[in-house]
Amino acid sequence: MMMRRLTKFNHTMGFQITHSNRPKKVKPFSCPTNYNDNNDGTNGGSLIPDDVPGYASWLAKHPSALNMFDSITKEAKGKKMVVFLDYDGTLSPIVDDPDKAFMSAEMRKAVSEVAKHFPTSIISGRSREKVKEFVQLSNVYYAGSHGLDIMAPPRAVKACDKKMSKELEDTIREIQGARIEDNKFCISVHYRQVPSKDHELLKEKVKYLVRDRSNFCLTEGKMVLEVRPAIEWNKGDALNYLLDTLGFSNAKDVLPLYIGDDRTDEDAFKVIASRREGFPIIVSSIPKDTIAWLSLRDPSEVLAFLLRLAKWKKSEIHFFK
Repeated sequence: MMMRRLTKFNHTMGFQITHSNRPKKVKPFSCPTNYNDNNDGTNGGSLIPDDVPGYASWLAKHPSALNMFDSITKEAKGKKMVVFLDYDGTLSPIVDDPDKAFMSAEMRKAVSEVAKHFPTSIISGRSREKVKEFVQLSNVYYAGSHGLDIMAPPRAVKACDKKMSKELEDTIREIQGARIEDNKFCISVHYRQVPSKDHELLKEKVKYLVRDRSNFCLTEGKMVLEVRPAIEWNKGDALNYLLDTLGFSNAKDVLPLYIGDDRTDEDAFKVIASRREGFPIIVSSIPKDTIAWLSLRDPSEVLAFLLRLAKWKKSEIHFFK
């Protein structure tokens, strides 16, 4: 079933298949880091914010991954953990200017350290090149445009995207603070800097432009509208694709772990839930509808979790030496 989906995806997007009947397994090369083992992020669990109504009851349903860390590592013993990470709001804070969503040096070291021990992929709504520019690591896999930008896109889709991007720019030109980000397969319309009184106007303008374009669909994220090709492909499909590329699609001892904060990450959470193996983790400091089993409040807790994960694996390796 998965191979049929992959074949259909490759055919739809115009990709060249160079292998015979299964993807080639790839292995990233590791890069050295100067990592401080003492900074393990183990000093804090999830603190319940008193000023957020309903957060305590929500946290009871989606417990902190930091507080559940021992249970996670117990389940992971003897199995292959594969790590998937969103970027904005997960590895970096949400900021008004999307071009300034930089991850900290500490987060970069933590991700690199995790990638030394586990196959690690970053799946973002941004273009693959933009995410690589932010992350600056050579030992992780990158998937941009919600997983569509894993491989080089065909020229016809690029040209179509350029045309749509120009039309979107013309549509929102008079709305103060609105900006377009062309992510190759996905065009983002950011409105975090748009006055709140103009939010609905912007949404209506974009919806009107897209509604008669059968080859495009419109989705919403955190203060962003995203115009994407109308094909059946999302972050969940990207997760499956990467597992297959890594040779883990049919393995019974694989535990995918996905950390993300946006609506588009729910597709990846669904894939993990359907496998009944793995850990979908939502990043949120407010109650929200999600099928994720666990939670982290913000990027600082993501950092603490990744540091603990790397330290645990390192100690496990040393124990068996």
